[in-house]
Amino acid sequence: METVPLRHPPQVVPSSSQALGHQEQLEKPPKQFPTYLDTHNLSPRARILCEILARVAPAEVETAISATGMSPEPEVVEEVIRLSYGCPAAVVTFFRWVGLKQKHSPLSWNLMVDLLGKNKMFEPMWDAIRSMKQEGVLSLTTFVSVFGSYCEAGRFNEAIMTFEVMEKYGVQPDVVAVNSLLSAICREDFQMAKAVEFFQKTKTVIPPDGDSYAILLEGWEKEGNVGKAKTMFGEMVIRVGWSSENMAAYDAFLNTLIQGSEADEALKFLQVMKGKNCLPGLKFFSNALQILIRQNDSVHALSLWDMMVKSGLIPSLIMYNAMIGLLCNNDDIVNAFQLLDSMPFNGIFPDPLTYNIIFQYLITKKKVREAGKFFFEMIKNEQPPTPINSAAAISMFFDRDDPEMALEIWLYMKKEGVSPLDDSANALLNGLASMGRLTELRRHADQMLHTRIKIYESTMEKLKIAFRKEGRNGSDIFDDLDRKWRSS
Repeated sequence: METVPLRHPPQVVPSSSQALGHQEQLEKPPKQFPTYLDTHNLSPRARILCEILARVAPAEVETAISATGMSPEPEVVEEVIRLSYGCPAAVVTFFRWVGLKQKHSPLSWNLMVDLLGKNKMFEPMWDAIRSMKQEGVLSLTTFVSVFGSYCEAGRFNEAIMTFEVMEKYGVQPDVVAVNSLLSAICREDFQMAKAVEFFQKTKTVIPPDGDSYAILLEGWEKEGNVGKAKTMFGEMVIRVGWSSENMAAYDAFLNTLIQGSEADEALKFLQVMKGKNCLPGLKFFSNALQILIRQNDSVHALSLWDMMVKSGLIPSLIMYNAMIGLLCNNDDIVNAFQLLDSMPFNGIFPDPLTYNIIFQYLITKKKVREAGKFFFEMIKNEQPPTPINSAAAISMFFDRDDPEMALEIWLYMKKEGVSPLDDSANALLNGLASMGRLTELRRHADQMLHTRIKIYESTMEKLKIAFRKEGRNGSDIFDDLDRKWRSS
């Protein structure tokens, strides 16, 4: 097992030129690393070196870079390593070649440790760490990189062992180190048990802070474990108290409750937080509302909305539209209208989507009088109905014996150039046919054909039935209309 070097680290190697001599252990690297081809502001010298490392066989790298005559500055070396994670064998040779000529910067060393770790080359990585200790450039940053590499590889025990040997390498483990390892573990799926086990072991020696609990609560949020989140939150309040600086932890905890269908509990905690001057910001309320909207929970969404607004937070237009849509979906048009009316008082002005959400609801529910009144409010505020809503409204008004309102919508659409007109046009013709208003029907159909509005075949079938009910004269009118339709 590769845990042995961590428990019993080998002797420090004598120089940086020998630190990375395990090329026979290099693995084929992942392909997802960024490269110099992805970067536009790369220095010319770094670009040349990156091209060599990407294209030249590792055994020929030293000859190729020597032929350039370059002696790259530390900044150039850092650029090259950062953009060459995909060719680690070549970078090892390049790094050793540079080390024979000049002292590496601490950042170059850290990048090298990260490159080796991300490519799962852990023995060479530890050789580099031992050389860094010899040169006095080891830091917490180095170990944070190692934590991440081991956890990404699924080797959580090695990551924890790395934490345990930090002090032997001259780096004192502190709460930042604890949080870095917790974060690395929690980034991986379904590893909360391992994270909590490590946390329980270290918290008596290194007191956790708000960030420690935020990381763990975000992990429980990701896993959706309400019970564990409640326990962790309770411990956090006891150990670190209430503070607005711990907002990330509060957000994660509240989101876990809401996602777990415990919105009542979340609202109770919000009241407590408000009393402690720890109420979350607009980002939390926006995310929480999205969850409740997905759950189609208008009751708790309204309660959350009221708390947000009364706390002085101003919802965005997107939030207003989402909330109005939720209320309409739950047949709560009264509160939907109240939200619409309140928007200007918060400096937010409705857009076409706002109006069309409500208009669609009124059409669907066959609310003839309200839909007609609302249509006039829409056009007064220069917020036209969508073509889909217009067609649906025209059909609804004909079905409910209000043809004049249907014609009003059609004439508005034509005048304002709302397009496409096809669905509304066919709705109008079908409505006129159903009411036997054939003179108007013929006039509108002629105009539509003249302006190349598409009349559907299904509509023509209904018109044929309507006209032929009028006898020979009606049949002649339809036949004339049919010829024009076919020729168009």
